[in-house]
Amino acid sequence: MRELDLSWAVNVRATLLLVQAFARLRSAADGRRPPGRVILLTSGQHVEPMPEEIPYALTKGALQQITATLAKSLADRGITVNCVNPGATDTGYATEEERADLVRRHPEWRWGEPDDAARLIAWLCSDEGRWVTGQTLVSDGGMYLNRC
Repeated sequence: MRELDLSWAVNVRATLLLVQAFARLRSAADGRRPPGRVILLTSGQHVEPMPEEIPYALTKGALQQITATLAKSLADRGITVNCVNPGATDTGYATEEERADLVRRHPEWRWGEPDDAARLIAWLCSDEGRWVTGQTLVSDGGMYLNRC
């Protein structure tokens, strides 16, 4: 139960409180600020089951599911809202066995690097990404292609 409570607090509640605060700032700017961007981060729970990580998968799935609703709710303030699934990213959390398994499954034979997702997020935040809102984008380097 503790892990579930912590996952809700960190992954969902904190994220939504930040979005709410950002929307208030955007409202207070009364149109004097450039358009705003909200990027939520999800995981692969919508592509593949995560039975060993139920609290994590549940709360990351909640963020994915609220994306379209937030996008609709904040559109009149000039804020786009999108969700990014960065795929397996090498942030030091995996064991050597997990790393080797993922490399075998990946068509590019490597893990994602933080910069891989960062480039997509930077594009979504740019003027070029202004037309994209309410979407979940998967930036996993084709990780799930080997399942086909």
